[in-house]
Amino acid sequence: MFKTLLMAAAGFIMSAQVMAAPQVDLSDPYKMVEQVADNTFKRVAKDQGIISTDKEHLRVIVEQELMPYVDYKYAAYRVLGSYIQKVRTMTDAAEKKQAVENIKTFIDVFQRYLVATYAGVFTQYKNQKVEFGEARDFEGDDVAVVKTRIVEPGKPDIKIDFKVRKGKDNEWRAYDMMAEGISLLDAKQTELHGVLRQQGIEYVIELLDKKSRLPVQFRGDNGN
Repeated sequence: MFKTLLMAAAGFIMSAQVMAAPQVDLSDPYKMVEQVADNTFKRVAKDQGIISTDKEHLRVIVEQELMPYVDYKYAAYRVLGSYIQKVRTMTDAAEKKQAVENIKTFIDVFQRYLVATYAGVFTQYKNQKVEFGEARDFEGDDVAVVKTRIVEPGKPDIKIDFKVRKGKDNEWRAYDMMAEGISLLDAKQTELHGVLRQQGIEYVIELLDKKSRLPVQFRGDNGN
């Protein structure tokens, strides 16, 4: 049920109907989240004719409208966790070089996996209403949390927090989502930690690559 909640929440928030300018303001974390949500929703609505006959088109929408504002590289590093530290302490040059290449490959595959995940979420689009929390002063901060609430008649509200971080270019991008206080990144890290330790990063890369290539559909509990 937790996986279903996270995936559904991701789709609901990204289909928010809010008033925003077409140009995304990357200097403000709160405006960035609202504007990206609005732009993505409009694109999904505009392309419904294509989507109804070809759900794979949702990958294109996610890649063009959403992923430019997701710091998937940082998220991938967070998921790898202790493996990154292990690579940094390697003394064998050849072994370390191969490990670094594996990390680069993992980042690419993880990006495609996220595209597939969000594309599947958008198959569940139902025009839910999303309310954004009040913006706070973020001057001097490198990380901000954008609070939201998903409202649907007849169902309990779902509280969602988006974690966004400021990069070296001083632009803000999202890197994690928390549903009812539970981190999506932490959940994915926990899921892959044992597999990474026991079977290695090459196996994890292959696993995520296979999942990213599956036909676009909402999977919920049956394999995200």
